[in-house]
Parts: sequence; structure tokens; C-alpha cells
Amino acid sequence: MSAARKTQSPVRKPSPWIRRAVVAAVLLALAGGGYYYYTQRNEQAEASAYRTAKAERGDIRVAISATGALAAISTVDVGSQISGQVTDVLVDFNDRVHKGQVIAKIDPSTYQAQIAQGSAQVTSARASLATAQATLRNAELDFQRKSALVERQLVARSDADLARAARDQARAQVSAAEAQINQQIASTQTSRLNLERTVIRAPVDGVVLTRTVEPGQTVAASLQSPVLFQIAEDLSKMEIVLAIDEADIGQVKPGQGVSFTVDSFPDRQFRGKVQQVRLSATNTSNVITYPVVVSVDNAEQILLPGMTANAEIEVSRREDVLRVGNAALRYKPAEDDPAAQAAGGAGGPGAQGGGRGGMANDLPRVAQQLKLSSAQQVTFDAALEAMKQRSAARQATPPANGGGSPLFGGRGPGGGGGGIVIRGGGNAGAAAGALRQRMQERFNQQFAEFRGSLNPEQQARWDSEVAALLNARRAPLYKLVNGKPELVVVRVGASDGSWTEVSGNIQQGDEVIVGSGRKEP
Repeated sequence: MSAARKTQSPVRKPSPWIRRAVVAAVLLALAGGGYYYYTQRNEQAEASAYRTAKAERGDIRVAISATGALAAISTVDVGSQISGQVTDVLVDFNDRVHKGQVIAKIDPSTYQAQIAQGSAQVTSARASLATAQATLRNAELDFQRKSALVERQLVARSDADLARAARDQARAQVSAAEAQINQQIASTQTSRLNLERTVIRAPVDGVVLTRTVEPGQTVAASLQSPVLFQIAEDLSKMEIVLAIDEADIGQVKPGQGVSFTVDSFPDRQFRGKVQQVRLSATNTSNVITYPVVVSVDNAEQILLPGMTANAEIEVSRREDVLRVGNAALRYKPAEDDPAAQAAGGAGGPGAQGGGRGGMANDLPRVAQQLKLSSAQQVTFDAALEAMKQRSAARQATPPANGGGSPLFGGRGPGGGGGGIVIRGGGNAGAAAGALRQRMQERFNQQFAEFRGSLNPEQQARWDSEVAALLNARRAPLYKLVNGKPELVVVRVGASDGSWTEVSGNIQQGDEVIVGSGRKEP
């Protein structure tokens, strides 16, 4: 029986160290999960305290809006130089007329009678001239006889003097009669001109816009000529006179593009071009405006005089630039927001000099627009690398006064700052101007060789872009980095009222704070 029993192996008990290790691993996993949940919840809570938007690339179109009325470039008022009754009106509204075409007639009978009367007066004056000439001949002969008798002492000298006086009087009578003839001829010629003016002709080729006279109506031309017709010379070319506010007139230049709509065709955009910026200001209720003339091509003849045009003058257009919403530039942290206030007080890494690299980040974009040759590109890259090295050296060993120019990657005055920020009294503007002048001189020295390799057109474009960068306005905004606000100072460029071009320590896709509260979806 004992042989039938199976031998049982002893059961091994688990080691207490293994149990302890398992328990410790479970506790560590629970602690790690709790910490991760806690930190994620805090980050989400911090992120939800701000409303953000992304910095993105896009186009910015800066335009000035204004309204004006369409009008023909040349409009002629046709009037009457004489008075009288209108007998015929030979054109109507919208009729096309040609230069010299008869468009109206005034009763000529009055002027015909004046011509007949003048002709009679001329005939009478010629008869008076003949009488005066006969008298003159007789006086000449009488003076000759008495002059001969005086030499022979047969008559008194006084008789010869009387004969001389009578001769001179006869000569004067002849001159007066000749002048009377000329006067009557001139008077008759005036009547003939007035007779010709009874026929009113079109002074130019064009279209009749208005007609203010009817047959049988009496025209009275006294001090001011009455306007009978208004003729537009050419409706295929029109113009708009816009009233531009004095705050915007400095941006308007001849040649700029203009787009406009009219109520008759609300879904269609028409194009024009700024032709003239007039200097005659208009004061309306203390609002100063300047007239700007816009030329419009109306080849289709669908735009009519007097239509109201809602126009936009495109003063600037920036394509594929980094932009942020204007709300990001307006945002200021609340006084009870310690995180944002701490970021603003510390300045943040991006607030040092308005962004890492300063102009070094923007110059490659400018160079790309110039379409450089390979040799020019090599020269540019060398100058840019030298500028970066000098900027890095200045940042590594800042001078006692706080560091170099913020435009070139320096710390700016005081070691913090964000660009050219000079506060003070009346000398603040002069100090800022002097600082910009020094930066301009330094920049010209650094890129003198590169600029010398450019052609005149490239040099003009380079100088314009560099001047815009040097004189660019700077503004602070807050980025949201790891759930915390970070202050950066960026260069701002063109703005269309909703978006603003920015450059500096900001990249496409960065979250910028636009307000406090729950994050927008």
C-alpha cells in the first residue's frame, strides 16, 4: 500500500522580494499616471485661459475706400451769345452730334433789320464824305487864289488866313466822314456776326446730355450766357473725382490701381487708375479732403455720367507674407494674470532685440525678390554670414551700455527692449532718428560690396526694401508656448484692418494670444 502511493513533490513558496517589486511597480505606474494627468490638466487649464489664433501666410491688400460720381472727361456747355426767340431745336437728349452741326436756331429777323439799317447808314456816310470832299476842293482853290493875290498885294493877308482855315476845316470834315463810314461798316459787321450766331452749332463731337430749351422759348443773353445744351465729348473715357481724407492722401500716388462698383452692376468690378492728385483742399465741417481724379475706360459704354462709384484705391499689396490678426497686436494681459505679467516683465527670449536674428531673417526674402545671379548670391550670402557672426559676437559679449542695435540681432538699449523704444521728453524723436541713422550707416558698410554688384533697378528695389525694414514700426504680442504666454516684439508692416504683416521671432503656425477666455475652436 505504501508502494502504491505516489510521491508528492514539495510546493515552493514565492519570494517576498518579488511581491514587493510588483507592488512597487504598480504604485510607480499609478503615481506616473496621476502626475501626467495632473500636468496635462494644468496645461489644458492654462491654455483654456487664452483665446489664440495661428500666424499664417497670406496676402495683404491695403486700400483706401471713397465714393465719387462718374463724369465725362470733357463736358461742354453750349449757350447763346445773343438774345431772341428760339425757332428750331434740331437735337434731343442722347443724340450724337458732330462738330459744326446745327443744333438750334434763333429768330434772325431782328439782326437782318439791323444789317439793313447799317447798310443805309453806310450809304449816308459815303454821301457825307462826297460832300466834304467837294467842299475841300473848293477851299483848296480859294486858298491858292488868295495866296497869289497876297503876294501881289491885291488882297489883305487876313483874307488869305481865312482861306487857309477854311481849307483845314474842309480836310477835317473829310476825315470825319471817312471815320463815320468805318464806324457804320463795323456796326453792320457786328450785326452780321449776330446774324450768324442765330444758328447754334455743336462745338465738339459728342453726345447731348441735357437740353434746356424748347422751340418758341425766348433766350435772354445779358451778363451771363444761358446754357441751352450740355454735350459730353467722349463717353468711352470717363473719370471719377474722389474725396480722400487728409489722413490717407499721403499714400495716394498717380498710377495706382483703383477698383470700383456701381449700383447698376453690383456684381461686377470695374478698374481705373489714379490720374491726378489735386492740391485744392476742401473743408467740410472741419474735415479736410483732397480731390483725386481717377481715369476709367468705358469702351463698353455701360457706365453713365452721374453714377455713384464705390471705389477702393490700392495703395499697397503684399503677397505671401507672414501675418497675424490685428486682435493679437491689440491684446494686453489683465492685471490679475500673473503668467502674462511675468512674461511681459521678463521680456521673454523673443523680446530681446525684436526677435532672434533681427534683419537677418528678412534679408533673404528681399534678396529673393531681386532675382540675383549666382555671383550676386555668393556676395550676398557672404555679407549676411558676416553680419550674423558680428551679431552673435555682440550678444555673447555685450558692451557696458546694453548691447548693439536690435535690428541686427542686438539686445537694444538697456539689454531688454524690443526694437527702437525710446521714452522721454521732447528729445525722444531726435534720439530715435539718430539711432536709425547710425544703423543705416552700419548696414551700408556691411552690404556695400553686395549693393555695388546690383544693377540700377535692383539697387532701387534693394534700397526701398531695406529702408522699409529699418524704419518699420515694432509692436509687442504674446505667443502661447507650452501653455504659457511668451512676450515677443515683432516688426509690423502693411495692414488691411484685419490682418497685419509681421516679422521677427514668429513663424508660420505659432499660436498667438488674441484675448482671454476659452480657446476658440
